[in-house]
Amino acid sequence: MNLPLDTILVLLILMSFLLLGSGRLGACIRIAAGQGILVGILPLAATGAECSLRVAVLAVIITTMKGFLFPYLLSRAMRESETSREVKPFIGYTASLFAGVFLLLASLWLDNRLMLPQRASSNLIISVAFFTVATGLFLIVARRTAVNQVIGYIVMENGIYILGLGIVRDIPILIELGVLMDVFVAVFVMGIAIYRINREFDHIDADRLNALKD
Repeated sequence: MNLPLDTILVLLILMSFLLLGSGRLGACIRIAAGQGILVGILPLAATGAECSLRVAVLAVIITTMKGFLFPYLLSRAMRESETSREVKPFIGYTASLFAGVFLLLASLWLDNRLMLPQRASSNLIISVAFFTVATGLFLIVARRTAVNQVIGYIVMENGIYILGLGIVRDIPILIELGVLMDVFVAVFVMGIAIYRINREFDHIDADRLNALKD
């Protein structure tokens, strides 16, 4: 049993539920930042005393980008769009929390069903990875505001990273950094898109873009 690792994984689950139940964009950005910091230090908790310089450098880079840089870009996009909360999501917040419970149970079931190899010192890591990916996808589908959808994209990538950490811990650092840079570029471009959408249409409700006609 790895107590620091299990504690981080439980906190990641709680933060996913907070994202599902929160309508304030500022709070969602801060929660996503906290989740990014936890994901960044996850390799340190997983390796423990065997932590190498490579793992430490990767943890610092991921923590900086997910915990500070991405939230800064999202906060800036939120301020420029002059939108502070999700008003009418496709799925309400109470229903989203119930959906989160279902997704967590489904993740636990899927982990036991697939019997994936777990090289990390926690039996929760694969289940948490599935749940985090599912939470990100849910936010993308169930929220109207572009900022929340970008947060969902980041959360989904967090889950993919956790899954990779749980199955294969020896991925070359260049590949890990390359994936992280892809996410950075995506978030940066999405931030610009949010600003442009708000500038042209005075809102960032992605659903209302479906009503555009020639």
